[in-house]
Amino acid sequence: MSAAKVKMREKKMRNQPASVQYPSSSSNVESSTQNGADAPGTGENADPLKGGLSEVHPSTERKKKTPHQSGWVRGHHKDGGGYTKEMPKYITAGAFARARAAEVSAMLKAVRKTTSSSHVFEALPKHMRRRAMSHNTKRLPHRLREVANRMREKSLQAGSKKKKEPAKSKSRKARRRHGNLLLEFNRRQRKNIWLETHIWHAKRFHMVKKWGYCLGDRPTYKCYRACYRAMSSHCLLQDLSYYCCIELQGDEDKLLAALSQLTSKEAGPTFAAALCLSGRRQGSVMVYRAGRYPSQPLGPVTFLWRPRTQGSVHRQLWIWAHPTLKQDLLPELQTVCQCCEAVIPPAAPVEVNPTLEADSEPENTPEAKPVPGTKRKRSRKDATGPPAKKILGDGTRLPSTPVSWRSSSNGIVINDLTMEIVRYRLIGPQSHSVLVDTLEAATGCDEVQKSQTCSLWWPQHCSDEAKMTLHQQQADIFNILKGIYSTAELPSGTVLGLTVDDPRLTLPRKRVKALPCVKQAQEVDEEKRRKLMLEGVPEPCCQSFIWEQSVRDNVTDNKISEQELNRMRSEVLVPGSRLSPTPLQGRVPILLVHQPGKQVGHEMSSWGAGWDLLLPKGWGMAFWIPLVYRGVRIGGLNMSLKHSQNKAAPHFPRDYPDCPAGMCFQEEQEAELLDKFKRHPPAKRTNYIKHGCVAPFRCPWQQLAEEWEIIVQEGGSQARTTAQADAVTEERTSQQAISITKPLSRFTVLRNRKALRLLSAWCRPTTSKGQRPCRVGELPPISCEAVTSFLSAHAMSLVWVHVSLLSKGKPEYHAMLCVPTPEDLKALGNRQGTGGPQEPPHRDHFKSRIKRRKKEPKKAATSSVTPDKPDGKEAELIFASDLDTNASKDPKSFSESSSDLVLGLWPDPLPSVASHCSRVTVGWVTQGDFSMSAGCGEALGFVSVAGLLNTLLNQTSEHKGKLLLRNPTSLHYRFAKINVEV
Repeated sequence: MSAAKVKMREKKMRNQPASVQYPSSSSNVESSTQNGADAPGTGENADPLKGGLSEVHPSTERKKKTPHQSGWVRGHHKDGGGYTKEMPKYITAGAFARARAAEVSAMLKAVRKTTSSSHVFEALPKHMRRRAMSHNTKRLPHRLREVANRMREKSLQAGSKKKKEPAKSKSRKARRRHGNLLLEFNRRQRKNIWLETHIWHAKRFHMVKKWGYCLGDRPTYKCYRACYRAMSSHCLLQDLSYYCCIELQGDEDKLLAALSQLTSKEAGPTFAAALCLSGRRQGSVMVYRAGRYPSQPLGPVTFLWRPRTQGSVHRQLWIWAHPTLKQDLLPELQTVCQCCEAVIPPAAPVEVNPTLEADSEPENTPEAKPVPGTKRKRSRKDATGPPAKKILGDGTRLPSTPVSWRSSSNGIVINDLTMEIVRYRLIGPQSHSVLVDTLEAATGCDEVQKSQTCSLWWPQHCSDEAKMTLHQQQADIFNILKGIYSTAELPSGTVLGLTVDDPRLTLPRKRVKALPCVKQAQEVDEEKRRKLMLEGVPEPCCQSFIWEQSVRDNVTDNKISEQELNRMRSEVLVPGSRLSPTPLQGRVPILLVHQPGKQVGHEMSSWGAGWDLLLPKGWGMAFWIPLVYRGVRIGGLNMSLKHSQNKAAPHFPRDYPDCPAGMCFQEEQEAELLDKFKRHPPAKRTNYIKHGCVAPFRCPWQQLAEEWEIIVQEGGSQARTTAQADAVTEERTSQQAISITKPLSRFTVLRNRKALRLLSAWCRPTTSKGQRPCRVGELPPISCEAVTSFLSAHAMSLVWVHVSLLSKGKPEYHAMLCVPTPEDLKALGNRQGTGGPQEPPHRDHFKSRIKRRKKEPKKAATSSVTPDKPDGKEAELIFASDLDTNASKDPKSFSESSSDLVLGLWPDPLPSVASHCSRVTVGWVTQGDFSMSAGCGEALGFVSVAGLLNTLLNQTSEHKGKLLLRNPTSLHYRFAKINVEV
């Protein structure tokens, strides 16, 4: 019999009664035992070879039989199966009946027990079953119908309680109607905020949910190089409306006194910078908690002052912050400004349906008969209220949530203008050409339009001659932009206020690429162009009506709909021509803010400069489509990161590890990368322990700063070698691993401008390839005394560095920056194109523990079934594990840590991060890729100030500032040059 048939037979005989065996004997006792009675010393579980009942399966019994066994066994056996064919001479009725009762009960149990589900018809033999029995009980025999009907009623009652009748789904045509589609979109905006360009992005981008918004991450088509070319030669467009705007109003002196607690002059210009305070420039500043500089930073913000009004000390300030920074910045502003009184927003007015009276008497109006050939409109009877409106602004905010706070002591008012202003960013040298081609200065009103009384803001504005004169000056300056060759020629942060016509009125019929016109450039006055490039926009022309809340609301409420605009276009005599005169609703106040490009280093100066376009809410798509039709490229969050990387600027919140938002980002990214790592099969994962990478998914900055502080303290003023640093760090970290569980974050990023200039001079700042040295001012040279005095104030600090590879290679995220040994630098001097040393493979001490942990449940299962002595190999394995357990200092810690082990990753607490490898680590990379502008691999990251100075002291002037870079998945070091660019 084959193995399959044996398994099938065992499955069928699983619930059958076991066979009973009667060994033959001449004694009365044995005869009574044959009939089923229990002999002395026997029972139900007695051995069948000694005269007891056998509960063993026939197949098992046949294997254990003896050649001299006698009796009768059920079933056919060849040659009698070694049993005699003698029958018992007599039986005892009582004993025989008791023995057969067990068999009968087992048989009844097997018949009544169902194998799979609990249906009644499964109790029938297979040849009597029918498919219709499940819903027609009359197909069952009479004895089973009653039970089947009761079970059917129970199932119907349970289904009616739990399951609801499924709602009839609407057809796609009904779902795609404007009203139903709008309701669906409004419902989907309750959890995450949608930008006004969300639908446009959702059709072309991979969308991600971040910071409470739905944002476009990267396009669905290949355009990485095209976007870089757009930023370098034409224009790239991004929607930055998710940035939060906080408005402060009050007296200038009181505002500056409150904001001075959040900043420091040592880190750069503050809110009180002269050019920024006048309203002519946009400024950027690093914000700290009140009076906590430099220990508790919050993050970077950009700010914009409204130009002064003559004879008034009341000022208005806009602060733009990242969404993750707003939750920390807003409470801090309320504290320093003493704005604790929340202003409750007014209740929204209840709209009255104007068609109620007409619909109140539907019986008197006769029904209109449908005309063949025309569309049947929906009846107004189904409408339960006014039609749904598109959500503008923050749809997740409740109407009763306060958005304004007031101070009773100093009169300062804080307004939260999140999603109230649309912000677009144009990056590239031809950004001004795109703006000039897309926008046109607003045309004035004629005498008839001025005399008409209406609620629009522009006719009232045109009646004031002073305002119209200012508008004409702004239009003239805007036209001067036609004669500028590149956006980078203008002063950084220049602000220009303007009122423009609706750009939909001048929308081209085909998509064209906006380029500077030579003829228009020649018409521009050369003196005015030079004055604009040197001095920027005059202060009066920086004024804009977008600062006023009433004007913004008026423009948003009176926007011309697409349907009305298309109707007006259809009435034009010449198709495609502009509407004349321009509708009064088509004037929009805007604000143009110049964005500086690369401001550090000496290569690619002003790369990535552009303009920011500020609009009232509701006008996002009205300006987005005309800009797209001018041939710009569209970028998402991914291109924002690449833009910062090419500018050698830190990207928030990724490159701000000492800020709360940066710490939260690092934790989220570690969880995301770890989850991605665990999704791979164990055989396809990188073993980071063997690669000598302690933390491949995060950067333990706190531990790095502490270890280098220990190295500097132990070494004193003398320079220490790699071996000495290794010994000191290993000794100290082994002692602190027991006492310290998770220290508080005490490290800071060095942002002191004076200290950064000194570090930049000591690193001999050069270009990325190191061809020419830069001119350095009168700064003290590096020495042991200078380093000691510098570290006394910045020992626990990190510094932002720009890394350029000296040979081929592509830096990756979390790559290690290490100190080269004298032998490495000697090899580099002998052969400039050397690839660098190799890291010897490390040993994975946790791999055997993980394998033993996987075998533990199997051992427990086998030991419970067969508690016999193990074989030789198993005994050796158990003995080895016992040795390991006894050798460990704390067996409880081993059992706890072994449950959290992941193959290829170091468990917590981490070993020494500075001296874990053959080369001492001084920092990590946070941004890295192949640079298309430099033609080599470039990276950005942080290094320990103590480690950097210790390295610079030991290096010669020829190899000053040269480090080793190694990716987490590689054992190969590559030489790199670091620069502290200020």
